[in-house]
Amino acid sequence: MLRNALEPWHLLVVVLVVVVLFGSKKLPDTARALGKSMRILKSEAKAMKDESPTATHAAADSAR
Repeated sequence: MLRNALEPWHLLVVVLVVVVLFGSKKLPDTARALGKSMRILKSEAKAMKDESPTATHAAADSAR
């Protein structure tokens, strides 16, 4: 169904739309903010994953 959904020219169209919407002056700031948000999201997800086994064991111990 989605066999040829994303072809190279689709990426070109998306890039052109982004440049038109944000303009060439705001594009670096937008990319920087997006990168910062991605780093924060990854670090929070990792912290939750690292915290999860401890919380699970504590909940199981308190239930007994």
